[in-house]
Amino acid sequence: MLLNVHGHDAYCYTGGKTFDPSLPTAVFIHGAQNDHSVWALQTRYFAHHGFGVLAADLPGHGRSAGAPLANVEEMAAWLLTLLDAAGVKTATLIGHSMGSLVALETAYLAPTRVDKLALVGTAYPMKVSEALLDAAKNNEQLAIDMVNIWSHSSFVQKPSCPAPGFYVLGGSQRLMQRLSKLNLAPVFHTDFSACNAYANGEIAARSVTCPALFLLGKSDLMTMPKAAGPLIKAISHAKVVQIEKCGHSLMSEQPDAVLDALFGFAAG
Repeated sequence: MLLNVHGHDAYCYTGGKTFDPSLPTAVFIHGAQNDHSVWALQTRYFAHHGFGVLAADLPGHGRSAGAPLANVEEMAAWLLTLLDAAGVKTATLIGHSMGSLVALETAYLAPTRVDKLALVGTAYPMKVSEALLDAAKNNEQLAIDMVNIWSHSSFVQKPSCPAPGFYVLGGSQRLMQRLSKLNLAPVFHTDFSACNAYANGEIAARSVTCPALFLLGKSDLMTMPKAAGPLIKAISHAKVVQIEKCGHSLMSEQPDAVLDALFGFAAG
């Protein structure tokens, strides 16, 4: 589904169903150098089990036009405008990595519009190493390789993960490479810089009153579970789930466990 946000096309995957804003809405927000496709399994299930689904491509990512946004605050404001364009009054926000910061900031900016908040593979502060920032700016393929190595708990996933013949690391690599080709702007560096600079996390977290979930990979090296500590402490009523044998790419490494946790939270 294409929406007009700030004069540009904004793409949302709706899970194989026509979007119906009268249903409970689940909004999925991807991470750095990703797009809506990282939520493929989860969004289809939600859409076929009672939810209206919006898996948005942030500006400059996937099928959404415009330049990548320079900071988390701009992304959150953009997301609220997208909800307006879709006719959505309130929604469950589900964000991964950079997208978790966007979800958190959106809940801070407009608390009455967020029914529930799920932060997947999150950390605060979400600092990015100088080596990775430099690679993202000057040698993007190296940055892609680095992130893929650090984002997975193993180089050898089970043969049926998430389907026979599916190569988890290769799929992630190709997605990032495709995004590089789609946009001449330095998307990866812009995304990482936004994560690195975001400074409102604890203030935003302390303002959260809606039900909240932290979904973390127990073997995550990009955003280690302990790095979510400040946010978990600030949202003391939140549920915390750690998935075994899972790194930062939770949705592809452990798709069923992620789906179970997210759907149980959103529908409960």
